[in-house]
Amino acid sequence: MKEIVYKEIDGTSLKYWGLLAGLGAVILGALGSFYYMEHNGHVVTGMTNQIVWGMPHVFAIFLIVAASGALNIASIGSVFGKKLYKPLGRMSAILAIALLAGGLTVLLLDLGRPDRLIVAITTFNFKSIFAWNIILYTGFMGIVGVYLWMMMERKMNKYSTYAGYAAFVWRLILTTGTGSIFGFLVARQAYDAAIMAPMFVVMSFSFGLAIYMLVLFATFQWTDRPLGDVIVNRLKNLLGVFIAAVLYFTVVYHLTNLYATEHHPVESFILSGDTKFTTIFWWGQVIIGSLLPLALLYYPATAASRKWIAIACGLTIYGGFSQLYVILIGGQALPLAIFPEHNILESGFNDGVNGTTHAYTASNPEIILGLGGVAVSLIMVTFAFKILKFVPESLADEVADPHHK
Repeated sequence: MKEIVYKEIDGTSLKYWGLLAGLGAVILGALGSFYYMEHNGHVVTGMTNQIVWGMPHVFAIFLIVAASGALNIASIGSVFGKKLYKPLGRMSAILAIALLAGGLTVLLLDLGRPDRLIVAITTFNFKSIFAWNIILYTGFMGIVGVYLWMMMERKMNKYSTYAGYAAFVWRLILTTGTGSIFGFLVARQAYDAAIMAPMFVVMSFSFGLAIYMLVLFATFQWTDRPLGDVIVNRLKNLLGVFIAAVLYFTVVYHLTNLYATEHHPVESFILSGDTKFTTIFWWGQVIIGSLLPLALLYYPATAASRKWIAIACGLTIYGGFSQLYVILIGGQALPLAIFPEHNILESGFNDGVNGTTHAYTASNPEIILGLGGVAVSLIMVTFAFKILKFVPESLADEVADPHHK
């Protein structure tokens, strides 16, 4: 294995500046959407008293979960000592920071009162899982930043493994905390499940790796840098394992709920209901977002094509959004049955109204705000690749493969 040389991307072409301009336009649109919703109130969105977490939260949680998974590549190289993955560590770490920053940006602007973040930072209620997550998010930024510095500073390289261990443990705790937001919410039948925490950890592996592979392909293709088949095939196979693992946890989650009688209404609502959530679950998450990518990644005719591998990554991301939409929006759409089979308690929040679901359609400002978070992540990565040495000059087989002859 030859010594890996890192170099900034050129960043002077019209294509580069066009990309920055396009991402900047999306961010400006997101800021405009935030102002529109902030000025007029959430009445201009699709959200209601019942659906209080809308499409922006789907984007935010997806980016936060994917941030943890994007760091998985660096962890495999540092923590598990896989030399093939070590050249990919810098890109992995900066992408993780950028994805988390994009997700938190959406989360902050969707709160309605972003200025009250100061209160959340300075006043902690340690009985709240949301307070825990503020510590986890800021800690993730700091630890990964130190980890990245130790990977890039030659005299600090000997400590990078220790920083890698810290980042590995912290990101597992972070994603467990994000999943526990739903696992601890007993007020919604679709959320109250301990399996939510490990399922979100596995989801992070899948979503983060899919995004990482697309960024890797785009960066090396647009900058004309060699990318060998060994790394592509290893990442492809790893993605297939993670997709299958997410599908497995999804099956276990629903089978567990079906075993418990109290969860039958929500399972019927998601799995066989006459709503868009059933369609999104079966077609968006299971078929298009899981089974089809698995087929593309392992069918010989498509598994050897980088174009089809990239499509599989895109479908995995689509499946991730579908899964979070069903969990987040679908979990709120079915009102809580306070006394099953009895309409005793009713309110403006539709509590206790058995069999009644609430429709939700995301407004354009919500979608644009969510896309703004994606643009924030991508513009951070694009600019970082230009100013610092994150990208290897070559990942050809003879350079990156430690077993190449």
